[in-house]
Amino acid sequence: MIRFRDNVFSSGKLSVDKAQMLNALRYYWIISKGHRLTPWKSPYIQWRMETFFGHEAANLSAGQFFALMWRERARMERFLAWVADQRTGLRSSK
Repeated sequence: MIRFRDNVFSSGKLSVDKAQMLNALRYYWIISKGHRLTPWKSPYIQWRMETFFGHEAANLSAGQFFALMWRERARMERFLAWVADQRTGLRSSK
């Protein structure tokens, strides 16, 4: 069995925190409207990336976009956890 953060990979079975995965997919689906297959071309995602990472994230190619996302995956995971907390807070306050 190999442990990688909260995910457990064992003997061909993949057990992933489904809520965390669905949260990431939900967020991506919302922000990538119109550019779902080419997220690096989305003006909104470019703006968010530049806001989050600074000038380093300006005018990224596909390779640069995915390299940055992979390198900063821990920060993105924390951000998505924060988004999930905000969504939960909004739902519970209604």
